Amino acid sequence: MVNLTRIYTRTGDAGRTRLSNNEETAKTDPRVEAYGCTDETNSALGVALALGPDEKLREALVLIQNELFDVGADLSNPVVANPEWEPLRVVQSSIDRLERWCDEFGEPLPNLRSFILPGGCPLAAQLHIARSFARRAERRAWEAVEAFGPEDERAEPHGGVSLLAVKYLNRLSDLLFTMARYANLVAGHDEVLWLPGGERNAAHAEQVAAARPVHRSAGAQ
Repeated sequence: MVNLTRIYTRTGDAGRTRLSNNEETAKTDPRVEAYGCTDETNSALGVALALGPDEKLREALVLIQNELFDVGADLSNPVVANPEWEPLRVVQSSIDRLERWCDEFGEPLPNLRSFILPGGCPLAAQLHIARSFARRAERRAWEAVEAFGPEDERAEPHGGVSLLAVKYLNRLSDLLFTMARYANLVAGHDEVLWLPGGERNAAHAEQVAAARPVHRSAGAQ
């Protein structure tokens, strides 16, 4: 159990912080950025929960919020061989559960006829915000991988980033997209479909086409 006796510490006033293994690093470290963006995603899900999702969605989001703390802890703890203490890591079964939820929440949804714009009912719009935050967290995590190296079952641990944590963020963004669609379905709200520029400006396109000069062949009279 975590015991917090004081919120402010002043230790970051010089732009430095510590990872979970107590290693000091800059606050601009890609790993710090990655778990910071993961925290942003979690905060966005807190707003989604405050908007009153149905029980099925609520239970999934509550579990995801807890797992995002696991993701942040994983990203903040470099992978090393034979650690002194067993670190908290994302496990494959959590990713498998996200994939199952993608199928379950997606099963009643109609087939996509176009790309979807973020929006709809308030809950769906908020889930789209969380989805975009999860995508950013994933991008920042890959920046950390590029800087410190990946760690998986094929590599000898030497201080890199756990790829399962990055994979979790990828699957989560897919799930949040599906959940946003599900929220609109439950609310009876039509999805907001993307209308490409050519279709939005059909009248303008017709005017442009009519104004183009007609090219005749050499033998035409």
